[in-house]
Amino acid sequence: CGGSVSDSSGMLQSPNYPGSYPNNADCVWEIQVQNNFRVTLTFRDIAMQSSTCQHDYIEVYDGPQHSSPLLGRFCSGSFPTYVSSSNMMTVRFHSDSGYSFRGFQAHYASIPARHNTTILCLPDYMHVVVSRDYLQAQGYSAQGVTLNDNRCRPTATSQEVVFNIPYDGCGTTREENDDTINYSNTIRVASSGYVIKRKKNIHLHISCKMLRKTWQQVMYTAEDTLDVNEYQFGRYDMNITFYDSPAFQRQVRSSPYFINLNQNLYLQACLHSSDPNLKVFVDTCVASPDPRDFNTLAYDIVRNGCPRDPSYATYYSPHSHFARFKFNAFEFMSQHASVYLKCQLMVCRLGDYSSHCYQGCSTRSKRDTSSAEEKVDVVVGPLQLREGGAPSMSPS
Repeated sequence: CGGSVSDSSGMLQSPNYPGSYPNNADCVWEIQVQNNFRVTLTFRDIAMQSSTCQHDYIEVYDGPQHSSPLLGRFCSGSFPTYVSSSNMMTVRFHSDSGYSFRGFQAHYASIPARHNTTILCLPDYMHVVVSRDYLQAQGYSAQGVTLNDNRCRPTATSQEVVFNIPYDGCGTTREENDDTINYSNTIRVASSGYVIKRKKNIHLHISCKMLRKTWQQVMYTAEDTLDVNEYQFGRYDMNITFYDSPAFQRQVRSSPYFINLNQNLYLQACLHSSDPNLKVFVDTCVASPDPRDFNTLAYDIVRNGCPRDPSYATYYSPHSHFARFKFNAFEFMSQHASVYLKCQLMVCRLGDYSSHCYQGCSTRSKRDTSSAEEKVDVVVGPLQLREGGAPSMSPS
């Protein structure tokens, strides 16, 4: 039960609904719709062990479970409706070892945010769009819109004022704490008049916050009667590329990638970000014949930074946004027509020697005490053995 949900609408329900749900269930659904939309969730049926909701209950969070406000916790009563403040909502269903009942059924849908300003956190910059109709309705013109660094000018169309705000320029500030890396800037809308002003200036505070699992985008308005809060969620842009030698000069562009048994495979993970103060690390790589299932039939190459395959090795990388490694084509590949790799890559702050990127092989409990890290899953493949599967002598 549970999982990631990305359709624009759908149904959630407890396991076995309308039959009795199992004991000791803990199901978490992460609903993420497209940017600048909201999630609306309406419960249509609730039948659970009631009273104090200490045993069986439903929780609804306004975003990711561990970093967002709790919108509600309930187990009976009326059928509530919740609306997120972002494009993400989390629903958790929990049952204990006691009585079980019918459970719940709920319907979710995406609705437009209907704001006059939108924000997207892209790999290299914040993309912010302000409606000219909104500015004119407030008595402002597009000519009065600037950033912290007023040398960075927007692009104005007949309907919008558009800013592409880099993470490392135009007055963008960078703040770090134990959970996030925050990039912030301010769009300033100035009132006309030098001595007498009849309106307050508007400050749109724009932030992209990198959490452990997502980019969180935040916008709020200060110094004005209108208060806008905008949250969106996205992910790092990362990829893995095969190379034909440890020199890492020529990419392998063929797909599928035909290889020989015992051939060394050279891979480079790359983080696409304009922030130079980040470092990428290969946390886990697993091989599987099914690109959708890396649990049932899988082979660990490296896990939690600890090599599981004796041929796994890392190479020096010229940039902190690269992580280079290799392993040897193993017998597992001769047993399946195609093999896929799923690698979990970790992004940490450059120079944070307490992070997993610098500590390397470590236990889960030790790593959880570290500072800001994000993990991203990347799937590559397929890999296929050449006909005959002859052993290969490749460079080390």
